[in-house]
Amino acid sequence: MLQPLVRALIEAELPVLARHGVTMWGYVVLTALHDAPQSTQAALAEKVGADKARIIGTLDAAEAAGLAAGQPDPADRRARLLSITPAGGAVRRSVQGEIQRNEERLLAALPPAERGAFLRAAGLLSSLPAAELLAGP
Repeated sequence: MLQPLVRALIEAELPVLARHGVTMWGYVVLTALHDAPQSTQAALAEKVGADKARIIGTLDAAEAAGLAAGQPDPADRRARLLSITPAGGAVRRSVQGEIQRNEERLLAALPPAERGAFLRAAGLLSSLPAAELLAGP
């Protein structure tokens, strides 16, 4: 039941992301850096649920575009502290705003009581630990 909805929402997000010059992973990384500034690559990868090698290209692209920056970690010379730049923050806010406006447009099709129930249920399911979601039947 959710798969067609999620697939359609992702398809609706792709042109928004393209207009702002970021990929889905780029947006995920910018959001994670916004929520946890000064993250190491390992901490960031864990936060977004990806292998740290998986996000190297995404981080390189974000840094090249001026959306993220890295500096040596004074506590560990082998690590770099990553942060979102002001330009990255602006891109993240713009993308998030466009995505939210589309979601609000779709939610407006539901009567207010059903909209509230749907959002509460989605929030509850989204807050489950990953282990619970991956446990299977």
